[in-house]
Amino acid sequence: MKQQLKFLVPLLLSGGLMACATPHQDKVPDNQTTSKPADTAAKTTEAVNAPKAETPSKKPTAVTPKVEGKKLSDGKLILGSKEWVHIPSLKDNFDSRIDTGATTSSISAVDIVPFERDGKDWVKFKIEHEGVKSEEVSLPVDRWVRIRQSTNEKGVRRPVVKMWVEIGDLKEQTEFTLADRTHLTFPLLLGRSFFKDVAVVDVSRKYIQGKNIKK
Repeated sequence: MKQQLKFLVPLLLSGGLMACATPHQDKVPDNQTTSKPADTAAKTTEAVNAPKAETPSKKPTAVTPKVEGKKLSDGKLILGSKEWVHIPSLKDNFDSRIDTGATTSSISAVDIVPFERDGKDWVKFKIEHEGVKSEEVSLPVDRWVRIRQSTNEKGVRRPVVKMWVEIGDLKEQTEFTLADRTHLTFPLLLGRSFFKDVAVVDVSRKYIQGKNIKK
């Protein structure tokens, strides 16, 4: 009997040790739902509560004056890239280029002679183009300008005078630089100083205002 107990005790002890060494695993029931991570839930809440992007407001459209014949609705003249300009003092119309890139107007003057009258600078000259000369004109010099040229580093000093011009039903006084334009197509060029406040230019059109006929 004692011998049988000697064999049973070691067997029982070894079986208990093996049972303790086997790892215990918990099974999750099939009907149990796993919870979402906390950070995922936070992101979902932020997405719902996030403010919507604002739609940019539309800028008001600028109102363009309506065209009414040869003028805009605000009274400004419409000028083409070429127009007939009447100079009352010369009693003649000149085929003119309307130049939006030029600041000051210019007219084809020859035989320019500066002189002094009552202590002020004056100049006398004639208008010439295509071989035709006007009568001599004398006017006070409003100012002098120096025009740079590729052939002359110092430039050329030219007088600027004021003359009355008529274009359409508009009569205005404007500055003209006196320069020999006999080699150019147009004897007269109108720059921005003339039309900046009284007219707009449509370069796609020509001779909108027509020739000023004086009886």
